[in-house]
Amino acid sequence: MFDFQDLFQWDRFITPTIIKTFYWLVIALIVLFGISGIFSGLAMMAISPFGGFIMLLSAIAGVIVGVIFSRIAAEFILIVFRINEHLGAIRDQGQGH
Repeated sequence: MFDFQDLFQWDRFITPTIIKTFYWLVIALIVLFGISGIFSGLAMMAISPFGGFIMLLSAIAGVIVGVIFSRIAAEFILIVFRINEHLGAIRDQGQGH
């Protein structure tokens, strides 16, 4: 992980180490909202079967889309930091000559 001292030094980024934690928190929230939507859709089926079914399907689709887009966002952030690391390695390699 990272040390407490890393918070006060700028030699190392801490975001790549904590982005996975935020990713799992977002996944948990997406699943909780999806479960809430599923139960709402089931409750709505008592009033309007077609509307409840559509709400049920949209809740399931929302969970799937949410998980995919949260993964894409997390990977994008990690890619930006990885590019930074590679550019730093190229810079250091060029200074050695």
